[in-house]
Amino acid sequence: MMDLYEAIKAYQPYNEQEERDRAILLSLLESDADLWTRDNETAHLTASAWVVSPDRDQVLMVYHNIYQSWSWLGGHADGERDLAQVAVREVQEESGLTRVRLISPEIFSLEILTVDGHEKNGRYVSSHLHLNVTFLIEADPDEPVASNPEENSAVAWFTPEEAVERSTEPWFQARIYSKLNEKLKLNQGE
Repeated sequence: MMDLYEAIKAYQPYNEQEERDRAILLSLLESDADLWTRDNETAHLTASAWVVSPDRDQVLMVYHNIYQSWSWLGGHADGERDLAQVAVREVQEESGLTRVRLISPEIFSLEILTVDGHEKNGRYVSSHLHLNVTFLIEADPDEPVASNPEENSAVAWFTPEEAVERSTEPWFQARIYSKLNEKLKLNQGE
């Protein structure tokens, strides 16, 4: 497993958003801040997954309880240094899928995401940043899915275009999900 700093340093940004977020991520990783756990209430590392069918015609989304929107799958590093494994674990926990395949250990996308303050498990969580690394993961749409009531209230497959449309978060639609679909088209041969 390549060190996260080196993996991000080697990563070729897809657009200006990734280029700028990459520079900030590298700077933060050079600092002494604990970015690996939620003990850092200002910013911490997360891993997300763009989960696709083997033919790349479908994308798996969950209806997220906090954001009240269809969204990708993912979660906090919580001390785990292998963010690709964090993404795999989160897909399994949030979807009920047991057979998922990391298409590549390489980073698929980088984002710094804002998280508004919210209640979680009866406790207020202040607004903060998710320093997010996204991976491309494959799963079988015929495998049964199940929601995880602690995280989401539904799990469903959509066409890539529907996945963008189903989100109720305009910034995610325009800046994240549309970008991931563009990158998916470029990676059709993997």
